[in-house]
Amino acid sequence: MPTGRTDTGATRTTAAAGGISTYKGEVRALRADRLGTPGLLLSVLAASAPLMVVAGVMPTVFGVMGIVGQPLLYVILGIVLMLFGVGYAEMSRHVHNAGAFYAYIARGLGPTAGAGASLVALVAYSAMQVGVYGILGFEVSGLFATYLDTDLRWWIPALVSVAVVGVLGWLKIDLNAKVLGVLLTVECALVVIFDIAAVGEPGPEGLSLHAFDPASLTGAGLGTALCFCIAAFVGFEQAPVYAEETSRPQVVVSRVMFLAVGYAALFLAVSSWALTVAAGPSSIADTSLEQGPGMLFGLTEERLGATFTDVLHVLFVTGMFAALLSFHNVVARYAFAMGREGLLPAGFGRTSKASGAPATGSVLQSAVSVVIVLAFAVTDDNPVGDPTASVLHLFTWMGNVGALGVIVLMAAASFAVIAFFVRRGAGRAQAPRLVASGLAGLALLAIAVFTVRDFDVLVGSGPGSTLNWLLPGVIVLALAGGLAYGAVLRRTRPEVHARIGLGNEAFQLEKAAGGASARTR
Repeated sequence: MPTGRTDTGATRTTAAAGGISTYKGEVRALRADRLGTPGLLLSVLAASAPLMVVAGVMPTVFGVMGIVGQPLLYVILGIVLMLFGVGYAEMSRHVHNAGAFYAYIARGLGPTAGAGASLVALVAYSAMQVGVYGILGFEVSGLFATYLDTDLRWWIPALVSVAVVGVLGWLKIDLNAKVLGVLLTVECALVVIFDIAAVGEPGPEGLSLHAFDPASLTGAGLGTALCFCIAAFVGFEQAPVYAEETSRPQVVVSRVMFLAVGYAALFLAVSSWALTVAAGPSSIADTSLEQGPGMLFGLTEERLGATFTDVLHVLFVTGMFAALLSFHNVVARYAFAMGREGLLPAGFGRTSKASGAPATGSVLQSAVSVVIVLAFAVTDDNPVGDPTASVLHLFTWMGNVGALGVIVLMAAASFAVIAFFVRRGAGRAQAPRLVASGLAGLALLAIAVFTVRDFDVLVGSGPGSTLNWLLPGVIVLALAGGLAYGAVLRRTRPEVHARIGLGNEAFQLEKAAGGASARTR
């Protein structure tokens, strides 16, 4: 039962009911105890869209970049991200904030840096989500043409998906986790069935382990391949975003991060190796370049038949939908955290009374998605199903801008972890974590440099194109804008600047200050 104090006619709620923190009658915190380890693990793994990676990313790395050693690359990146997770997970035990990346950076490198990171996170995850809307619409359009003999413009299913994801974003996160869990489990099961079939019926070169030979990593496209492959892991770092909604966040969040990285590394390494076994290591590059995403489905049909392949096509789409929902939930929670701390209007810092979801942030993300999808739709005058249509630009441009932003955030968070614990007097016991964070930060910075250097290959723009600096410039602009905003807040609203990164602690401080003010009156 909440208690209230009445001063000069105003009622101020100073306690919580049922785990819901309120202030001035407004719900100001996400509902706790909604997610356990399984629900959180499924929610973060869904963002990686495993089938989309196997069908889309892997053939690109094999074919366009000529990297036969892609399976080994996933193992190496898994190790780098495990190192990153050591410090990141320890930070999650001390900071519980839906603004995860920017909160950690604010607590380690200062509130102004946190403000810059908050805008980068909002832009990066929004871009990745909107890019997936494009490729989902294109694939649904292809399914209608293949199975229903119906021409359907890609932006129609894309906009329908925006609406459905927006509705689900208003609902309880545990319900979202169940939807994601079902879609992800079926999707991964079908890929595993293909892996087993490929090993049981290998190509002409047999069960070759050539893809794990370090010599197979040579090639001019190695830097670009790193960018593509690390994007396949995106999702695990989202676990702290849900810390306020989990049971025992000090344990669950760190556990889920390591489980997610370990699972992703194993799943991606084995699946990419299975592709080399099915097609043959010596011909995988040429086959991938020739068939693109169709390679997986062709290899599957040879071994498991047309019906299984048809189901795989459908799950290809539902897997992308699961990724969309996962990204939507993350962006909505970043907006909520920013609203609660004063970086966005206060309305974003309130949750739905019915579901406890960050409703305003959900609406914002849906509106942004509609605007960008419509902008690309208006410029698309290609025939239905044409692979040169602007929808593919939407996917590659937005996806790579988002991936660059996430890589930059991970690098910054690694150094923020070091600063945070050093300032708290970290002793010898913390030294291994700080060394791991430093190594991970340096590796991630190197990958970010490769990403910017090879952006023409990532988006297929060619040397000399303005897109090569314009698209990475989106992240630079977001960072600069956020830093400038943080500096302005420091001068003009120091109390707001001081709250950046504090999350629900900021609410508690605000509530305590209000109570102290009331007592003095």
